Amino acid sequence: MASRGSASEADLDLIFRAARTQNSFKPEAVAEELLRQVYDLAKMGPTSANCSPARFIFVVSKEGKEKLRPALSAGNLAKTMAAPLTAIIGYDTEFYDLLPELFPHEDARSWFAGKPALIQETALRNSSLQAAYLMIAARALGLDCGPMSGFDQAKVNAAFWPDGRVKANFLCNIGYGDDQGLFPRSPRLSFDRACQII
Repeated sequence: MASRGSASEADLDLIFRAARTQNSFKPEAVAEELLRQVYDLAKMGPTSANCSPARFIFVVSKEGKEKLRPALSAGNLAKTMAAPLTAIIGYDTEFYDLLPELFPHEDARSWFAGKPALIQETALRNSSLQAAYLMIAARALGLDCGPMSGFDQAKVNAAFWPDGRVKANFLCNIGYGDDQGLFPRSPRLSFDRACQII
């Protein structure tokens, strides 16, 4: 089989090996055009039946941050308020209504309509995948990320998606990291401890 090529060692460092979860960021703003480039890369990642349930709100304004403030845990409050950008990653609980457009060669909408457990499972799993693609794309374009789970989902939903259709999954601060705020890198499991080949 012919090789498709591979990323350079420097690219792999940028995206994975040298990349870190950032806790503090330089005050430099993230340009809207760069955010659009990040999304345009991330949207290319695969999802189940191309369902693409993730929805993103990029909070950059002072007003937006104040709206987010009451939902943040104590450990995430200061760093989120100081970050130039916080992405709220959510999932559309009616994603299947777009399947005639996104997956037109089969009646994929019928696979989900009226099946709330399957809708929830599919939306949560695939929006998490899309959020990972977003972080990889951001890193590939020179940005740093600080994903977080410490927030009140109900408060975020009420403040940013009050109609109830979209639900928050998690948050991610994005910008140009200040390495002075880094913790020592935590260990990772080896291949042999985490994987099997059968």
